[in-house]
Amino acid sequence: MDSMWTVAGWLLLGACASWAADSGQGLFRIHCAPCHGLDGTGGRGPNLAVRKLPRAPNDDALASVISLGIPGTQMPGTRMTADENRQLVAYIRGLGRTQTAQIHGDRANGERLFWSKGNCGQCHTVGPRGGRLGPDLTEIGTSRGPDYLRESLLNPEAEVPDTFTAYRRVIYMPDNFLQVRVIARDGRRITGVRVNEDTFTIQIRDSSDRMYSFRKDELRELHKDWGKSPMPSYRGILTDSEIQDVIAYLMSLQGTP
Repeated sequence: MDSMWTVAGWLLLGACASWAADSGQGLFRIHCAPCHGLDGTGGRGPNLAVRKLPRAPNDDALASVISLGIPGTQMPGTRMTADENRQLVAYIRGLGRTQTAQIHGDRANGERLFWSKGNCGQCHTVGPRGGRLGPDLTEIGTSRGPDYLRESLLNPEAEVPDTFTAYRRVIYMPDNFLQVRVIARDGRRITGVRVNEDTFTIQIRDSSDRMYSFRKDELRELHKDWGKSPMPSYRGILTDSEIQDVIAYLMSLQGTP
């Protein structure tokens, strides 16, 4: 009798697992949640619980992203049937319609901190305002969740790669992001972010938004600071409540309606 119940139990568990895998939610948890979070609000991957997905403005585009991935990024394609793809598209779209989680914090104070005490605008652009050393944050609220933003503020080097030669499933920083330090023949010392590089030349943008272009044979030294970021940690600079206010402001940045 016990063995019969054991067999029946395993059959029941198998049926439940099969049902879960066939549902949109089950497919999401298997294929998407490890990077995008169980509720889709982001983790190692972008926030999907938003009304506007920049790379997937309609269902056909989202279905294509799921099947083919996004070339040039760490978003892989996923093998599944057409019916499974439709279920997953419907579930992801539903996340954007039903997500009601409130972001705690004073958004207005977060904006003030962003442009004043935090001095974030020196490097980051929001709309027409700000610097260009760091990523544009005009639509950051549509692509990143609050947990990712908190980690970025407290530990900004967490997602800066130590090298681009090793495979990483997820990478948030632009693929060409790299802090570099150079010493020119005339003795100038410049630290900034690599904008472009080829075999013979390198272009650099410094913290004052000034661009430099050098032939490599004009440089005494060229140092590539893998794993480093010019962005400071705000741990100890902003209080916990101020960090939360800045997060609330960043999550409100949804770009042009």
